[in-house]
Amino acid sequence: MSELLSVDALISLLTLATLEIVLGIDNVIFVSILMGRMSDAEKLKARRIWMFGGIAIRVCLLMAIGWLVNNGNREIEFLKNLTGYGFTLRNVIMFVGGIFLLYKTVKEIHHKLEGEEESAGEAKKASFGTLITQILIVDTVFSFDSIITAVGLAKIVTVMIIAVIIAMIVMFFFADRISVFIHKHPTLKMLALSFLLMVGFSLFFEGLEPVHGSHIDKGYIYFAMAFSFGVELMNMWMRKKEKRRVVKLNEPQLPESKPESDMAH
Repeated sequence: MSELLSVDALISLLTLATLEIVLGIDNVIFVSILMGRMSDAEKLKARRIWMFGGIAIRVCLLMAIGWLVNNGNREIEFLKNLTGYGFTLRNVIMFVGGIFLLYKTVKEIHHKLEGEEESAGEAKKASFGTLITQILIVDTVFSFDSIITAVGLAKIVTVMIIAVIIAMIVMFFFADRISVFIHKHPTLKMLALSFLLMVGFSLFFEGLEPVHGSHIDKGYIYFAMAFSFGVELMNMWMRKKEKRRVVKLNEPQLPESKPESDMAH
């Protein structure tokens, strides 16, 4: 219990929960698109299933990956014979997770700045069960980023789980407001993606620990995040004062439906 109340754990919790919320906006947008195909009576039920299902999926993944990271300290003979270094299962998870996070983050930055607007496809009528299944699948895919981020930022699995639960609850109740705020201040999104690049590199670096024998203190990452966020808050205050126009990022959205008169022709 004392570990959860330590300064390091509280900073990890706050940082991770904030990142989960900011980086979960795309997830919220895609889920909102799918829920847009439901009736008003089904939407509230679907949102509840999405929240509890999303929490369950993330907790299970966190417990599995967290256990492997904390207990996978046995050297893998195959890799030792192949490379000459004592790589453990923990090193492999960190290395693969870091590569995954770097790839996804750079790809996301490209889509936000230079890529074409993503489309969720034509809206088609589907059963409630089919749409719920699609929502949970989309949420599972999006959760991998958040899980790898959690492993990279926090040492205690309990802290990761609490942060994920807080983020899901906040997104459930304030999804629309958060989406509008991030859309009005896209630099926050880019800042969060920049943080992910740091987390991805730290995971990659830690995965290669048997080679270089060094370690990156997470305190440096926390300081960089806090300093950058403070600078951005000042920028937001200045932009609001000077009423500057901000750049818009590409966001996933449904194509506009054709008018019935056009359909008739």
